[in-house]
Amino acid sequence: MSSLQDALDSLGPQRLRGIRRGIEKESLRASGGDLAMTPHPAALGSALTHPNITTDYSESQLELITGVHAMPESCLEELLQIHQFAYRALGPETMWVSSMPCRLPADETIPIGHYGPSNVGRAKSVYRMGLANRYGRRMQTISGIHYNWSLPGVGNEEYFALIRNFRRHAFLLLYLFGASPALCSSFVGGRDHELQSLDSATMYMPHGTSLRMGRLGYQSAAQASLAVSYNGLDGYAASLHGALTEPYPPYEAIGIMNPGGEYNQLATSLLQIENEFYGTIRPKRVIRPGERPLHALRERGVEYVEVRLLDLNPFVPIGITAPTLRFIDVFLLHCLLAGSASDSPQEIAALGRNQHKTAAYGRRPGLLLERGDSEVALTDWGSQLLCEFAPIAAALDNTHQTSDYTDALRSAQALLDNPALLPSARVLAVMEQDFDNSFAEFTRAQSQQARAKLLALPFSAAQQARFAALSAQSLQDQRAIEAADTMPFEVYRQQYTAAERLGLGRTVIAPALATA
Repeated sequence: MSSLQDALDSLGPQRLRGIRRGIEKESLRASGGDLAMTPHPAALGSALTHPNITTDYSESQLELITGVHAMPESCLEELLQIHQFAYRALGPETMWVSSMPCRLPADETIPIGHYGPSNVGRAKSVYRMGLANRYGRRMQTISGIHYNWSLPGVGNEEYFALIRNFRRHAFLLLYLFGASPALCSSFVGGRDHELQSLDSATMYMPHGTSLRMGRLGYQSAAQASLAVSYNGLDGYAASLHGALTEPYPPYEAIGIMNPGGEYNQLATSLLQIENEFYGTIRPKRVIRPGERPLHALRERGVEYVEVRLLDLNPFVPIGITAPTLRFIDVFLLHCLLAGSASDSPQEIAALGRNQHKTAAYGRRPGLLLERGDSEVALTDWGSQLLCEFAPIAAALDNTHQTSDYTDALRSAQALLDNPALLPSARVLAVMEQDFDNSFAEFTRAQSQQARAKLLALPFSAAQQARFAALSAQSLQDQRAIEAADTMPFEVYRQQYTAAERLGLGRTVIAPALATA
């Protein structure tokens, strides 16, 4: 603990005040309990160029993006305003408040995001077609929250040390904030699973926390062969470089184009582009126009980390709360400041098993996780970590003249002490009490309630006008991109996916997060 305290003392209040964060939040558009099949609303502008409102995988899957913020409250205030504007364009549709999707149509009819006829717009759609051909469309309709985080003066080695510790301790975030213990049976039709039935259309895991992060969620058997090490930027980049450039026979069999001349995917490698690599956390760098993310990382270093394992909280209209953000701030600082041994293939495999255990069985009394050569109870390990977090929360409280960070830890300890209070337990309890164990009816009601609350909040004419101007500008920007295109798409695709675009790499010190 003394070395952690020394590392904390060395930061000082000025650097702690330099923490920056931003949020990306996905939500399906729903019509009642079904996926909305309508196009991205025109009033929301261009999904290709709007800075705050785009789509993720599906045309029916909104992604709301904040700017970069110095405080959790201002970040959530911007997210709230984006929601308020978006809802004024949705008509009777709702934003589905659960991470696991609403009732889905046949897989091949789930609409893929459309971004217009420009080369960059077509590439985004072809990439999504590749995901459909590789994994199916249903998997891509899962939604979540990504939290982008940086601290000034942190270099590549320190960010990768943070990432290694994050992966070791990620079980605690899944346990505390997982909110997807049940799902609509339409999601698992034709798939092997270990879920139990609650009613004719609802399946669940009795002690599950986050099915989104379990074996039915964002997982890939093909990617499981990628035992990516996080021991440094060079090794991480080399692992991704190979996955992005070496042909993968099952995807070679799919081919770039179908016999009718339509594109099946962007490339035949294990990963079409960097974003296809699934992980609970990613090292990130803001990219320049047309630049590959791996090239940006290699050339200019890690700028921030992207936390990717957070479920939507269905009891909160915008999906996440300020205490949750504060807890994650403390968690990430602990990951950065605590000792971080190198990972190994054996540890990487064990961490995968811990993740799946926590996702499927996290609330099972006495659940054991692997730690080194032994096993430890999840709740005991969690309590040990919370004790180590205490001085970090105190330092943040002193820096900001508040008690909010310590309060966030106290709330987390209450959840460890009483699992019935966990979001995942509350979802199942309310489903049983008020909705006859129907996941669709529970989430539909929560979604409608969130819509009503957001539309009832004050939203000034000036705020409406500001967002409307952003939408109008985004449409102009998309038209400008389309007008400037001169290259045939196939030439563009070949150039974009060329190995030389991925860079060679060098070590640098990165500044704080500039943009999320």
